[in-house]
Parts: sequence; structure tokens; C-alpha cells
Amino acid sequence: MSEGVKAEAIAAHILERCSELSRCTETPGAICRTFLSPAMDEAHALLREWAVEAGMTARVDGAGSFIASTNAADDAPRLMIGSHLDTVPNGGAYDGVLGVVLGLAIAEAQPGGGLGIDVVGFSEEEGVRFGVPFIGSKAMTRELTAELLERRDGAGATVQEALNAFAKAKPDAVMTGLPKGTRGYLEFHIEQGPVLEAAGLALGVVTAIAGQTRGMMTFVGQAGHAGTTPMAQRQDALAAAAEWIVSVEEIARRTEGLIATVGQISAEPNAVNVIAGEARCSLDVRHADDPVRTRALSVIMRAAEEIVARRGLCCGWSEAHAEAAVPMDAGMVAMAERAVERAGHRVRRMVSGAGHDAMVLAPHVPSGMIFLRCPGGLSHHPDETVLAEDVAAAYKAGLQFLDEFDRAWSVGERRTSA
Repeated sequence: MSEGVKAEAIAAHILERCSELSRCTETPGAICRTFLSPAMDEAHALLREWAVEAGMTARVDGAGSFIASTNAADDAPRLMIGSHLDTVPNGGAYDGVLGVVLGLAIAEAQPGGGLGIDVVGFSEEEGVRFGVPFIGSKAMTRELTAELLERRDGAGATVQEALNAFAKAKPDAVMTGLPKGTRGYLEFHIEQGPVLEAAGLALGVVTAIAGQTRGMMTFVGQAGHAGTTPMAQRQDALAAAAEWIVSVEEIARRTEGLIATVGQISAEPNAVNVIAGEARCSLDVRHADDPVRTRALSVIMRAAEEIVARRGLCCGWSEAHAEAAVPMDAGMVAMAERAVERAGHRVRRMVSGAGHDAMVLAPHVPSGMIFLRCPGGLSHHPDETVLAEDVAAAYKAGLQFLDEFDRAWSVGERRTSA
């Protein structure tokens, strides 16, 4: 069997396994798998079975993340390959999961050498249950803060209480932490956007994960009767918000690489015959360069101030979340680029606008990401899909990456520079 035919057969097998995992769900007829849920236990059981078949050892850590490991000498360098196993409600079959199943296939086909591989399926990345993302990877990197542990889910349980209950129910769970000897982390993930498809490319190499700022802008005017208040005498908060929303789009279009979104808006008193006295708008701003994002945010704030000054209103900004941009390790990026080229594909360097576990791992271990084309740019949706030929391309690139990573560490020193 030729290498190309073999890769195609393995890709089909990977997609079949993703389909099997999609049936591990909390919601019949839809895909929903949240942090420490029974559906996650079902996914672990399948992954454990596949890992053991591949000659690997399998375990679950104290935060519910799945880990499958190849055998290697105790002092051997190790590469983590992984992504997340949780989903959004009514999500797709490939977001996160594909990277884990692909990792198992790559580990099973590992070429000879002293490298150890740990395939990780993080327990929580989406932030569905507790409203905060990356619990699985933050537990592994010892970044679970007291504030995070006190977050509550819809039933009133805290993260700490959920972890305690999990520990009681799973006494065989291992201590949470990076596997000993970890020298790098590689994450395969669907792009979740249309860039690769528009470029006609199967794979992309991530150079950075964009930083982001989220918050709420509130416009305060004066409510009034819609029929009796002349247009020139109105202090319409919703009209001011509408003007600001358009300015946000214009500012983002003028700033290369900037993504800015107003996704939520509410008005008070929210009546058809009443001028809005207050309007609240969400804002999500992202860029790979933090100074650029910060400057753009200042421009957006000034636009709001100019609008309310002209209209005789006032406004206020409340920041809810700020995450710094995270560059991927230069050596891992260069290695990923060579792997994609050696697998027979043109390289596209790109920034990830979405957050991923790699941004949590990156400050602790050299990290890299490879994106797979996402048909239609559709993700977090039941119709999310991926092409078998792209999975085969990612599999071949993964083997090329393993080979070089193994050689880079075989002499006891890192040689991953471009």
C-alpha cells in the first residue's frame, strides 16, 4: 500500500472515530459534552479502548483530562499532542475532538526513536458549564486561581466542588500536571473560519493566537414618548448605539488584522412607542499584536465619547475580560512549516482569532498549532465538517513533525530554530 493510500485509509478511520465520539452526548439528537459530565466519561472509555489497542497506556487526571502515552525511557523527551474533548451545546463533531483522535493515530504510527508521546484530550476548553474556558489546560499548568475555583455553574456548584466530587467518584485519577519530560505541545484543530478554504489550502500554520478584550458599552439618554418628542430634541440611546456600532465596524476595517464585533444589544424600556433611554452593547476586539488592539480600543472608546457629546448623552465602558495575545514558539512554527511542506502542501502562516488550549500551554512549554481547512468556515454548529483529504494531509504532516522533533532532541539539545 502506498503512503498516500495508507494516509487516506487512516483519515477515513479517524473520521469514523470522530463520529463515534459524537454519540457521547448529554443531549439526544445533538452533540453536547460538558466538563466532568457522564458523556465525557463515555468519551474517555472509547479513547482508552483505542489507546490500549495502539499499545499505549491511558489515564484521566484530576481535572478530567484524558492522557494516552507511548512507552519511552524515563529520561526521554516527550511531545504532547492534543486538543479538547468538550463541546458547545449543539456543536459539531470535529471541533477539538479531531485533534485528539488525530494525535492517537500519529502516536500509533510513530517512527522509531527515543521520543515519548502524550496524547491529551483536555476536559474543558469552551467555558460552557462555568462560563470560564480552559479549565482542563489551566489545571495541567497549575493555573487554577482561587477566583476561578469559586465560579459556579447553573446548579450552584463551584469548580472546586465539581473537582472534589470527581476525585471522589474517580479515585484512580492521576495527579494533574504536565507529563514528566514534556518538551513541546502540538495542537491540530479545524480553522473554524473561511481563510484556508478561500486560499484553496488544506493546512495552515498558526503563528500566534490573538489577544482579546471583551466588555459592555452603555449609552444613557432620556426616554420619551415616540409620538410627541421632536426629532431634534431627542436623546435616543439606541440611535447613539447604532451609530457607534457602525463606527466600530469602520475602525476595524481600517486596522489591518483587527477583528471587532458587537454581538449583543439591549434597550430600555424596550417598547415600540418609547424612545430608548438606555442601550447596552457588547464589544469583542481581537488582534495578534496587543499594542494594536489597545490602540484600536482607545479609538473605539473615543468614537463613543464623540457620539454622545454630539447627541447630548453619556456613556460608560465596563471591561469583562482581557486576554493577551500569545505567540507560538518560533522553533515549533518553523518545524510545523517544514512538516507541512514535506507532506506536499503549500504553507500558509496565520493568526488564530479564536482561543485554544495552546495559548495556555505556550508560557510553560514550546507550543505550536496546525489548522485544517473548515468547509464553509462553519464551526460550533451541527453541520461543521472537514475533508478526508485534509485529515490525511494533517496526518502526514504530523509524522513529518514527529520525525524532526525526535531528531532535534535525540542528541540532548533543542534544534528547532528555522
